[in-house]
Amino acid sequence: MSLRQLFTAIEQDEWVNIPQGWLQGRTIYGGLVAGMMMQKALLAVADAKKQLLSTSVTFVGPVQEAPVRLTAEILRQGKSVTTVEVRLWQDDAVQSILIASFGTHRESEISVRQERLAPELPMPEQLTIAEHHPLAPQCFAQMDLIWAEGQYPCTGSIKPDFSGWMRFNPELHENREMTVADLMVAFDMWPPGVLPMFRKMAPASSLTWHLTYVHPLNSQLQDWLKYKVFTDYAAEGYSTEYAHLWDAENRLIAISRQTVTVFA
Repeated sequence: MSLRQLFTAIEQDEWVNIPQGWLQGRTIYGGLVAGMMMQKALLAVADAKKQLLSTSVTFVGPVQEAPVRLTAEILRQGKSVTTVEVRLWQDDAVQSILIASFGTHRESEISVRQERLAPELPMPEQLTIAEHHPLAPQCFAQMDLIWAEGQYPCTGSIKPDFSGWMRFNPELHENREMTVADLMVAFDMWPPGVLPMFRKMAPASSLTWHLTYVHPLNSQLQDWLKYKVFTDYAAEGYSTEYAHLWDAENRLIAISRQTVTVFA
């Protein structure tokens, strides 16, 4: 089942099947869960004039490769902003929650342009796409990831964090216009910023995720995007990090902040 087919199924029914190929260990990759909930939110808002402003996701429990139910509730619908809550259910329990705010642009005297500039990286053609390690999560095969700065995961680096390029794997995903639901699926694919410090393979997973949508997407699924992560703090089994995503034209698309559970 392609992402397009999955999103169409969400439009047609409250219950949907999780497609194969998205396992992250023994559970479903959180980015796919977030993307499914975002698609449900878009359908609930159903207003092309209101674009995504920000969204927060809490991964309550593990999602298995089995049918799930998606429910949506409009919490408030104002003149400028609509806020919606989406819940993903499995085994009669809420496993993930998304709250998103959509709004129309308004006139304002306030304008601040201090967004983080995209790093200068070699072009993807000059670098090597990371190979899918046999011990890496199954879902990593869905994306092409290129490390341009920093170390690979589990290399015992003394420093965290990295930057690079990403796109949907052209062999697995047909090329089409990218949506904000696709963005949620893609953005979380990079491992946590502390993973290069791991000396051996060990679990790490997103607990909470907040995303601010800055400039509208103008990309296809197979276009390259730039990514850079920075870890603020990591200790006692948790880390806090933020990341930025730019398109190939160096337009800032989104800013992410995550709390990550670390089992190393």
